[in-house]
Amino acid sequence: MPCHDSPDLKKLDLITVLRALADPVRLDIVQRLYVLGEANCAALIGARPKSSMSHHFQVLRESGVLHTRIEGVQHHNSLRLQELEERFPGLMQSILGGADATQLRRQTSS
Repeated sequence: MPCHDSPDLKKLDLITVLRALADPVRLDIVQRLYVLGEANCAALIGARPKSSMSHHFQVLRESGVLHTRIEGVQHHNSLRLQELEERFPGLMQSILGGADATQLRRQTSS
């Protein structure tokens, strides 16, 4: 199954990951994926412009935070939690620890 290339785990840079997560839109995408596990782009865009969201997905992929699997015309996104935990122990747990899963589920199902 085709997918976008994900950066090598050894080449992930903490500053690049933190920059990617510092943007509120990208952090929202990451929090939603944490709750959903995997989601296509349409489920994560909401009312935001598709053009700017493409940029946010690209930044998250290139920073090593997202893995994108392509199935036909659908792009299925998931977090690289295990890999990020190996490279930066505790980072994603600290960032996602503040995610209110109940609130995110409500927003996602709206």
